[in-house]
Amino acid sequence: MEGVGSNLKVVESSRRIRYCDGLLRVLGLLLTLVAAILTGADKETKTIPISITKTLPTLHVPVTAKWHYMSAFVYFFVSNAIAFSYAAASLVASMAVRTSKDKTGLVVVILDMAIMGLLLSANGAAIAVGILGQYGNSHAQWRKVCNSFGGFCHQMTAAIILSLVGSLVFFWLVAVALLNLHKKSR
Repeated sequence: MEGVGSNLKVVESSRRIRYCDGLLRVLGLLLTLVAAILTGADKETKTIPISITKTLPTLHVPVTAKWHYMSAFVYFFVSNAIAFSYAAASLVASMAVRTSKDKTGLVVVILDMAIMGLLLSANGAAIAVGILGQYGNSHAQWRKVCNSFGGFCHQMTAAIILSLVGSLVFFWLVAVALLNLHKKSR
């Protein structure tokens, strides 16, 4: 009778882990999708007054801030698009692993780690540029731009936060897989 009870716990634990894995993959998919959409739609145009000299009248020049003007934001956008695509493919693959006994699960976990690293590096690059936009750099004579393009900066900040949470989701996917591996080794 003891063998039957322990098998029931393993099946129940296995179902719980698969449910958690699927839920985390859907969450990662949604977070990276929304982060990519927010970034891709981020654009703001303002009329900026420019004074050349005190004797000439002030010029009012329309200036546009777009995400693709900064290579760090392009990297951020592409990384989130890749993470979204991977999350969709891995969701299908993780469902196929349930019935498969090959090494697909190991490949998925390794790719989860790679996507987590990709997202974290893209978030770091976007945060660095965002800090320059927010505070400027007086040593390099770079002026802050978020005081003029507040909407652009707020939308990019929201995308970065969502992407950071998405990278944490991929971290938890790896952690769940390691816990599952540890339980199977007992």
